[in-house]
Amino acid sequence: MTSTVFKVGKIYHYRFQVKPFPRVQRSTRERDKARAQAVADRAYNEAVLRANGGNPVPTLAQLAHEWLDVRGPVLSDAHRRSVETFVRCHMYDLGPLLISDITTKLVEKARNKHMEERAASSANTWLRILKLLVNWAVRCKVLPELPWNVPLLPVQKKPRAILPTSRAQEWLKAVDAAVRRRPSSAIGIRLMFGLGVRESEAATARWEWIDWERATYTPGITKGKEAVPLPIPQWLFDYLAPRKQQEGLIAPGARGRQLPKGFSRRLIEAGNKAISLTGITPHRLRGTFATLLSEEGAPIQTVQALMRHKDPMTTMGYLEVNLDTAKRAVNSIGNRISGGGRKNGER
Repeated sequence: MTSTVFKVGKIYHYRFQVKPFPRVQRSTRERDKARAQAVADRAYNEAVLRANGGNPVPTLAQLAHEWLDVRGPVLSDAHRRSVETFVRCHMYDLGPLLISDITTKLVEKARNKHMEERAASSANTWLRILKLLVNWAVRCKVLPELPWNVPLLPVQKKPRAILPTSRAQEWLKAVDAAVRRRPSSAIGIRLMFGLGVRESEAATARWEWIDWERATYTPGITKGKEAVPLPIPQWLFDYLAPRKQQEGLIAPGARGRQLPKGFSRRLIEAGNKAISLTGITPHRLRGTFATLLSEEGAPIQTVQALMRHKDPMTTMGYLEVNLDTAKRAVNSIGNRISGGGRKNGER
């Protein structure tokens, strides 16, 4: 919330509240609205400064750089890169403004500018990052509350691809054929598909984290710092067993070092092209893992645990509807309606 100006007779007054202080309502002694708004804004900023213990309110650009300095080192590379991209390209006219001066109208204008070149779904991502930064300022008591209120846009969800199990072996063979300098890249892709791990987690996977007796793998370096044992499917177990080592990276890169970021993208694209498939990405391999678990009857809580999500709604966002499964269910219902699926004694 910022200050609100209104007329009492011919003179403009202002009103605002900065917690924990009571509401303030005073005269600006101005008849011109622009000058009255300037008086009101100064009073509001002074009140915010008092509530903040005398610390100055930063601009959005200053806040973003401070967030990257403080929070960046303890978060995932992808999370940090998304904020860095926001700072570098997507602050528009908001960057030089004090965060206490960012209003709902200004946020909506900046979002409209964002949507001139990008899709509405990316505008929601943009808004989430802006909220992330300013809410961090609220938690750090730089601001008493979020000074604007802009809801996310309703966006039509598009169906996303999953790797069909009937063509998985064919796809993996195409990936193997596309490997050039780093043969272990194909191992990393199999870990992503068979265990549902992220690309960065496949790159850091180690032999000593495999329990061969129980056929489980427990990631030792994860985005959310969880240590959840993952059952290794038989096809992946049989693939890894001949390559078994006592320790070290399961899929090492050049000179035994960790595979670089994005190591899987070119190979995945080659696999897609070879079998005329579109939409499979490193992230969709993880989505395929979650969807297949759900289709085999795993409860959402189990899928959530194996995906290492803190919120089940995050897990739901990974799941896609398999039309083959839906078709079998619809045909089964149709048979029962037409009488073809009656059991003895059924009416």
